[in-house]
Amino acid sequence: MNENEWLTGRNPVFEALHSSASVQKIWVAQGVKKGAIQGLISKAKERNIVITYVPRKKIDQLTGVQNHQGIAASVSAYAYAEMDALFDRAAQKGQAPFFILLDGIEDPQNLGTILRSADAAGADGVIIPKHGASGLTGAVAKVSSGAIEHVPVVKVTNLVRTMERLKKEGFWMVGTDARAEADYRELDGDMPVVLVIGSEGKGMSRLVREACDFLYRIPMSGEVSSLNAAVSCSLLMYEVQRKRHPLGGATR
Repeated sequence: MNENEWLTGRNPVFEALHSSASVQKIWVAQGVKKGAIQGLISKAKERNIVITYVPRKKIDQLTGVQNHQGIAASVSAYAYAEMDALFDRAAQKGQAPFFILLDGIEDPQNLGTILRSADAAGADGVIIPKHGASGLTGAVAKVSSGAIEHVPVVKVTNLVRTMERLKKEGFWMVGTDARAEADYRELDGDMPVVLVIGSEGKGMSRLVREACDFLYRIPMSGEVSSLNAAVSCSLLMYEVQRKRHPLGGATR
């Protein structure tokens, strides 16, 4: 498994864009002549990969090297799955599909924790957006404690369209909202379910929230207004697990 998360230099990045490598984002140092990298820019746009222009020192800090020619790309250290892989896992278990959809989780530690909990709670896989969120990096793998090898992760371009597609497949979209009236312990875990978890700071985006069929709140007795995204996700995952495997039944 390739643990290298960075490619530096014009030729390596250009070749990665023309291969099957999962390039997440490209950084270009301010001052680099666009004419010299026009082919790279065009290919990145063709693949819908974001290019960010930053001071050269920023690339030094990100990559840990200085001979990068003003070009760096973050590359996924782990392969992504296709949506069919999630359905296959559910079919093998003989139970209603159970997916997790993450709306902009940016912290690798949170993503790694969610993958670890997803494995433990029996989720069939995780769906993340192509942009504006953490990908499958070595840091995520470390926090997941090996779960990254067992929980398929699907990357999609548009979360709302993916939710609408899954609804047509019979899924129910379940999100969390502090303003919701229903308690998360009322959740029906036996149905085909997608748990929708918002980003650390902003929560779910408006369109994703509107695409949810159910919204639940997690009651809290303390002074802090919200829980960490990974903690919230774990609570809901285990509520599904609890409903599917009630006390006295087998968990496997």
